Amino acid sequence: MLEARANHLSARAADMLARAEQLAPVLMSRAQDAEKLRRCPDATVADLDASELLRACQPFAYGGYEMGYDVLCGIIQRLARGCASQAWVYMVLADNPLKLANFSQQAQNDVWGENPRTRLGVAVAAVGRAVRVEGGVLWYGEHGFCSGVDHADWIMCGGAIEGGDKPEGCMVLIPKSDVVLADDWHTIGLAGTGSRSFEVKGAFVPHHRIISKADYDAGTAPGSNLYQSPIYKMPRGGVSAGSYAAVAIGAAQGMLESFYQFTAPRKSRGKTVADNAAAQMVAGLASAEIEAAERMYMGSLRETMEVLERGEPVSQELQLAGKRNCCFAAQLAMQAAHRMFNCAGGRALFLDNPMQRQFRDVFAASAHHSLSWDSASAEYGRHQYKMHA
Repeated sequence: MLEARANHLSARAADMLARAEQLAPVLMSRAQDAEKLRRCPDATVADLDASELLRACQPFAYGGYEMGYDVLCGIIQRLARGCASQAWVYMVLADNPLKLANFSQQAQNDVWGENPRTRLGVAVAAVGRAVRVEGGVLWYGEHGFCSGVDHADWIMCGGAIEGGDKPEGCMVLIPKSDVVLADDWHTIGLAGTGSRSFEVKGAFVPHHRIISKADYDAGTAPGSNLYQSPIYKMPRGGVSAGSYAAVAIGAAQGMLESFYQFTAPRKSRGKTVADNAAAQMVAGLASAEIEAAERMYMGSLRETMEVLERGEPVSQELQLAGKRNCCFAAQLAMQAAHRMFNCAGGRALFLDNPMQRQFRDVFAASAHHSLSWDSASAEYGRHQYKMHA
């Protein structure tokens, strides 16, 4: 039975990856519109919903497919070849069901009970504050970077409960109707993600819609016992950075294709660019960097999922190495993007050339705090010195 289920999941995963491949050119055709709108086009969210891709990691109990994190990142990467901004919105809307699955059954029913296709936005930075009242807390906060919030109905917020010996880190669920959105997303990269700020002014949150941040990070929150699939046991903070790396790598792959299409027929001062040894070296180096990035982060993702499939805990060593690999993969994607953009010449500067957008998006995705190479490398190095002391 287990083997049959594994084969079924493998076939389903292959099907979902194929659907993402088919959608990538559609997203590319909407990329300029997404930049102008400063959010993901409604048509794209409708396509993602119709294709079932948004339900990749949602629990079976609510009509989802409980795919592994490596599958989710594979979908993200393929979509990002078409448009990084729209892939980013997919990434958060498809990953957020994993976050919601940490909450109590009652909280999940609040969101998905009437409509399993209800979407969740997230603002995880711990900037909110909660004051205890009877039955729950009152939530206050000015939250930022809520990607795809225009397409969400509920929002998960990070912060702390005040009033004890020390603030208690927590995550809470609130309906979007309790927030005031700001129109403040004006950026040079990932411009189409609609990652707007919002304010909450004393919204009531009942106890069942609050979880401990420490339990959430460790994968031991109340919802972790509700589902058997390994994906719900994955701790955050290690290979969970792979979802952000997937956007950067996918955008770099899309940029490499644009580089070939742009430079192959082009002549510069009477000479064909494709016959230029310097351009050939750039193509070779950039393609190697991108392939190395994909193998590096995806290898860590698959290793972690295999550990979880065996029912084993994810070791600190594996967590730190996974985070290191995801962050370094993003560094490789940036190197490749920089290399290609410098080689493409002045025509790549024009706004109708997709390379300039792809270049900006690779760097914007890699700037996410989850992909901070300095902190990830230092943390891994510190751990290794302790092990060798």
